[in-house]
Amino acid sequence: MKNKVWIIIAIAFIAIMILAAVLYPKLSEKYSADSRQNGTASETVTQADNFTVYDSELNKVRLSDNFGKPIVINFWASWCGPCTSELPAFDAMYEKYGDEVVFLMINLTDGQRETVEIVKKFVSDNGYSFPVYYDTDYNASNTYGVYSIPETVFIKADGSLYDIRIGAMNESVLEDYIKQVIGEG
Repeated sequence: MKNKVWIIIAIAFIAIMILAAVLYPKLSEKYSADSRQNGTASETVTQADNFTVYDSELNKVRLSDNFGKPIVINFWASWCGPCTSELPAFDAMYEKYGDEVVFLMINLTDGQRETVEIVKKFVSDNGYSFPVYYDTDYNASNTYGVYSIPETVFIKADGSLYDIRIGAMNESVLEDYIKQVIGEG
């Protein structure tokens, strides 16, 4: 009886590994590290996918409206501990590079746990100066397959995707990415 259980467990494990090996290339295609070589785009340039979010007045804003300058997109929520830990770094970088770089601080606004009013109060209470955009239709998060936050997307001025970073960053790491995307790094 014990041998049968172990055989079933082994077969299930092997099946999961085969499934993972088959699906991994397809799931990671969009985030392939092969599109970058030594911090510069390789011959294959991936254009950043467009999306629509809403500004603080609930006007539509498209990503492509901001092409022409480097763009830093940060997906976050006020209830997310790692997100809130990095927001001061984003605010400092917005103050430092806001004239050179477009910052799209995109809140995952679900209308229940995270509402426009809750987020506006959170931003005001913390004294953040960066502009906040609301993904109330999930257009941006679905476009970029956001499954874990915080997630930060770096886009070059020509609209090409530079890099995607999942997880919180400190100010130094964030500034290094910004310098690379504007061509100083």
